Amino acid sequence: MPTDCSPKLFGFEEVERKAVVAGFDGGAITSNAGALLLGQVDRGLGLVRRFAECFTDRRDRRFVEHKVETLVGQRIFGLALGYEDLNDHDELRKDPVMAVLAGKLRAHRADCEAVAGKSTLSRLERIPKRHGAKYHKIDFDQAKLDALLLDMFIEAHRRGPRPKSIVLDLDNTDIPLYGHQEGRHYHGHYQNYCYLPLYVFCGRHLLLARHKRANVEGASGSVEEVARMVARIRRDWPRVRITLRGDSGFAREALMTWCEDNGVDYVFGLAGNKRLEKELTGELAQAKALCEASGKAARVFRDFRYQTLDSWSKQRRVVGKAEHTLEGANPRYVVTTLNTSAWDARALYEDLYCARGEAENRIGEQFELFADRASCETMAGNELRMQFSAMAYVLIDTLRRVALRHTQFADASAQTIRLKLLKLAALVKTSVRRIRFAIASACPNQVEFEMAHLYLSRAFSSA
Repeated sequence: MPTDCSPKLFGFEEVERKAVVAGFDGGAITSNAGALLLGQVDRGLGLVRRFAECFTDRRDRRFVEHKVETLVGQRIFGLALGYEDLNDHDELRKDPVMAVLAGKLRAHRADCEAVAGKSTLSRLERIPKRHGAKYHKIDFDQAKLDALLLDMFIEAHRRGPRPKSIVLDLDNTDIPLYGHQEGRHYHGHYQNYCYLPLYVFCGRHLLLARHKRANVEGASGSVEEVARMVARIRRDWPRVRITLRGDSGFAREALMTWCEDNGVDYVFGLAGNKRLEKELTGELAQAKALCEASGKAARVFRDFRYQTLDSWSKQRRVVGKAEHTLEGANPRYVVTTLNTSAWDARALYEDLYCARGEAENRIGEQFELFADRASCETMAGNELRMQFSAMAYVLIDTLRRVALRHTQFADASAQTIRLKLLKLAALVKTSVRRIRFAIASACPNQVEFEMAHLYLSRAFSSA
């Protein structure tokens, strides 16, 4: 251990005639002590173990130091803690927190750490490129992961009453591409080369994360995905009422017809046109008069039946919002199967449809967990990276819902939870019987940490 006069120390200004120095000689110290809570969540959900079961490992076990479960767990916890690059793991593998989360303090070989380095993790993430090659040893089954996300969604409600109705939010986003990745296409709306992934949420629960090329419409593949999810949900909740919600990109004949034929409601945005604007002529004039009289934006709603000239098979209920702001007219439209007795025009638009903005917040959290990192050459490799981020989101969201619901972090974003509760410095002391993480006495979120540990212990001990 270097002494106070070590030349490797860094000198700073004096405080009350005492020299201020710093050096990397503190011994076993971590800046990720809060991740012990994530480990508690993982043990309760069995998330890493179940996610690892989505992989097929054909490596010769005689020469395997790090199991697939260790690799995927390391990657998930690293993303949750803010380490988006594989290069980070060459030093992160020495972090005692990562060893504890992996369930082991040391590797079997003397020349290895308890968890893997960047090269091993890189081979894991790049595996989809090597189908048919002799050195391709690990495969990933996307269908198993799709089923896992739905299973965890159902399990999250087993401690309470079954929901009578749920709303599934469908949304697309763009993941910009700055190289020549497989499947890249230019998208005119986003004005960039990108992927166009499809996300499905139910409240804060993530049900689907699927990469798509940008040269297809946003609703492409949604019928198949919705049919699969609805069938799985109704297997456990046969009487639940399901409503789909999405922007105008999902107001497509195939999806709407499937919903109508299978007892699923929907409320989708509807792109405006001259025929729709003509339906709102009177309401737009009324809204303009109200706006000019009050000096504030005004809204007037109208309910009517509408059918496109050739793409729809029948008339459907449309709600028009005739809004006039200080900048001018701002009409909007939604199409729905919900009847007027359940939802009048204003409530349907303002209370139900506008709530889809919450799904956009959840997609923003995916980016906080680096789901937009698409630096693999193959589309399948980038898809796998997005699934790691999805699993990291499930961990943090479960921590938020179960353990932080009565704290100031009940509605905090993933990035805030990481900064305030997971990135905690601690001195690590190992004895014969235990490993102690001595977190700073001046930590400002001690109460929240204690409450989180207590709630997690209660929730998963009774599960």
